[in-house]
Amino acid sequence: MARTRIPLIAGNWKMNGLKADAIALAKAVAEGVKQGGWKDREVLVCPPATLVMAVADAVKGSGLLVGGEDCHAKASGAHTGDISAEMLKDAGATHVIVGHSERRTDHGEKDATVRAKAEAAWRAGLLPIVCIGETLAEREAGKTLAVLETQLKGSIPAGATAARLVVAYEPVWAIGTGKTPTTPEVAAAHAHIRKVLGGIVPDAAGVRLLYGGSVKGSNAVELLAAGDVDGALVGGAALKADEFLAIAKAV
Repeated sequence: MARTRIPLIAGNWKMNGLKADAIALAKAVAEGVKQGGWKDREVLVCPPATLVMAVADAVKGSGLLVGGEDCHAKASGAHTGDISAEMLKDAGATHVIVGHSERRTDHGEKDATVRAKAEAAWRAGLLPIVCIGETLAEREAGKTLAVLETQLKGSIPAGATAARLVVAYEPVWAIGTGKTPTTPEVAAAHAHIRKVLGGIVPDAAGVRLLYGGSVKGSNAVELLAAGDVDGALVGGAALKADEFLAIAKAV
C-alpha cells in the first residue's frame, strides 16, 4: 500500500438503530478509536439519516468520522423522503456512501444516478464512497472485471481526484452471506479497478480502494493484506463495537 493512501475502515449501519443504542454504539467505537490513538488510519461510521446528527454530536472531538448512507442528487426540492448531501453535511457528516448494491437493487439506481449523487457530495463538501460490485450470476459468467469497469466508468464523475474519491468494491454475492472471495480474487479485482481508474482519475495511484462483503474481525487481516486494498466497508460487523474495532486494528 502506498504511504500516501491512508487506510479507511467504514461502517455501514444500513437500516438499523434507534437513538439510544446508536449513541451507545458510536460512543463505544469512538472510545476505541481514541484509545488506539490512530494517526495512520481513519475510522468512519455511517448511520441511518435519522441518527447522523445525534451520532455526530455524541462523538465530536473523538477522531471518529461520521457519514451518510445515501443522498439525493439535488440540493433541495420536491423529493419526499429523500435526504440531500447538504442536509447530511449540516447534520455533521463528512462522507456519504453512494451506489451501494442495495440501492442499485432495491431502488433501481443506475450508474448515471450514482454519478449524480457523487457530484452532489462534492457540491456539499462531502467525500463520496462510490460502491461497485458484481452479482453471483455475473461472476459465474466470467464478467466480473467487465462489470467493474462499466460501473466505474459510469459512476465516477468527471473531475475526480484521489482527494475527492473513495471506491468500495463489494461483490454483491458476498454481502451479508458470510461468503468472501479468496485473497487472490480480491487482489485481482482491486488491481483491475486501479488500472481502470488510471483512465479516469489523473492520480489514480492515490485513490483509496475499500473491500466490502462479509468482512469481520476473523478475516480482516487477510483481506486487508490483499494487493491494492486500502481499507474496508463493513456491514453487519459494524453494529458490534468490539468486532468493528477489531477490523480497524487489523489495518
